[in-house]
Amino acid sequence: RNSPVLWRGAMASRALNQLITQVSWGELDYFLIDMPPGTSDIHLTLVQTLAITGAVIVSTPQQVALADARKGISMFTDPKVNVPVLGIVENMAWFTPAPHPDERYYIFGRDGAKELANELGINLLAQIPMVGSICTGGDQGEPIALADSITGEAFMRLANSVVDAVDARNTSMPPTQKVETHK
Repeated sequence: RNSPVLWRGAMASRALNQLITQVSWGELDYFLIDMPPGTSDIHLTLVQTLAITGAVIVSTPQQVALADARKGISMFTDPKVNVPVLGIVENMAWFTPAPHPDERYYIFGRDGAKELANELGINLLAQIPMVGSICTGGDQGEPIALADSITGEAFMRLANSVVDAVDARNTSMPPTQKVETHK
């Protein structure tokens, strides 16, 4: 519990490959993988291991996070990778105190990911507010998406937006291919 995981890129890539290819997943409707920001060995391993339907880019509103989001979008849409970007999610879009659910405080800036989505012609899938109940629910094993709250509603809208984006992508584009690094 208190020991760090000290993996170089190759070790993390092998672990991801093993997770994807050696686990008996059964029949899945969706297979979501939460990736670190930016571009790295892990991202390359993923696109070499799976034919990815699409990428969902998650960013907070501040410029430094948006720079990583922009690099991720550029990597996925590069012709050599060719993974469609289904949309952008703006996480921690604002802070809403529980006793005042109608108040919004833009701690990390306002609408950064929304503006990036508009600039690049990509769908903004959701803006997720930051509220204390996300942490509390996670620590107690109670998913905030199931709560009758502003944040629960935001996550449900996000889920529906992702399903719609996948459906639209699948009806308008051919299947994505795995990236081949050498032939």
